Amino acid sequence: MNMRRNLPVLVILTAAFAAPASGQTAAPAAVTSAAPDAASIPDFSGAWAHPGIGFGLPLSGPGPVRNKSRLRSGASNPDQLVGDYSNPILKPATAEVVKKLGEISLSGRAFPDPDSQCLQNPLPYIFWNFYVRLLQQPDKVTLVYQHDDDYRQVRLNQPHPATVVPSVHGDSVGHYEGDTLVIDTVGIKIGPYRTIDRFGTPYTPALHVVERYRLIDYEATKVGLDRLKQEWPPVGATIDPNYKGKGLQLEFTVEDEGVFTMPWSATITYGRDANPWEERICAENVQHEYDGHFFSDRDAHVPTADKPDF
Repeated sequence: MNMRRNLPVLVILTAAFAAPASGQTAAPAAVTSAAPDAASIPDFSGAWAHPGIGFGLPLSGPGPVRNKSRLRSGASNPDQLVGDYSNPILKPATAEVVKKLGEISLSGRAFPDPDSQCLQNPLPYIFWNFYVRLLQQPDKVTLVYQHDDDYRQVRLNQPHPATVVPSVHGDSVGHYEGDTLVIDTVGIKIGPYRTIDRFGTPYTPALHVVERYRLIDYEATKVGLDRLKQEWPPVGATIDPNYKGKGLQLEFTVEDEGVFTMPWSATITYGRDANPWEERICAENVQHEYDGHFFSDRDAHVPTADKPDF
C-alpha cells in the first residue's frame, strides 16, 4: 500500500477561514497550578507508538470526523479517505469543504496536506505521527515526533501570554493533575495545506486543543489498541509484543466555534515502540514517489531547492 499517494490533503480556503489582520490571537484564560512534587510526577519517558493513521473514538460524547469509505472488516479504508460530512460537529460551510475533498479522494486523486507537502504539522493533525517521545523537565515538556523530527515545547505552570502570535504548533502551556499531564494550546496558525485531520477538515484562529496524557495498565492498553484497530487497520508502528508494562493514553478535546458546532474529543492509545528510533525526513524519503499530476492542486509538490546545497 503506498501511503503517500493515497492520503488526502487540503488546500485551506483562506478567504473563508482567514486569520485576523493583526496576525495575533487573543488567548483564553488557561488554568495554571503550582508545580507538583517531583516524586509525584508520572514518568512518560521512552518511545511510544501507535499503528493507525487517524484518531481513535472518544471515551464519551461527540467524536471526530470518520471515514465513509470502509474495508470489509468495517474499519476505515486508509487508501480512500472520505470524511463523513454529515457529522453533527460540522458547521455547514465546514461540511461542504469535507464533502468536496471526499469527492476528490473518490475520484482517485489527492489534494495536498501537511504530511504530503513535507510541512510542519499543526494540532491535532500532528497526532497521526506513529512515534512520539515525551521529554520531561521541571519547567517544560518537549514532545518529539519521528516524522521530519517535528517537535513541540510545552511550558509548565505558566499562563498563555495576553496576546499570542500564531505559529504552526501554537502556544502550549501545561500542568500535572495527579497522574495526568494536561496541555492547553491556542494560537495555531492557519495556511495553505493545513488541516485538522486526514479528511481535510479546516480550522480557524479560534482553534483550541486540550490534551490529557496518562499511563494506563497493560490490559487497558490492549483494549485501547484493539479499539483503535477496529477504526483504523494497523499500517504504521509495530508495538512491542513482549512489553507487558503500562501504555500511554492521549485524550484530546477540540473546539473551534468558526468551524464546529460543539467541542468534540478523540483518543489515541500508545504502546511501547518495538523498533529503533530512526530519522525520517520527508523530502529525502525515497521510499515514496511523488507525481504533481496526482494531486488535484497543480502547485502541490515536494519542496525542492532552487539550486543544490553542495
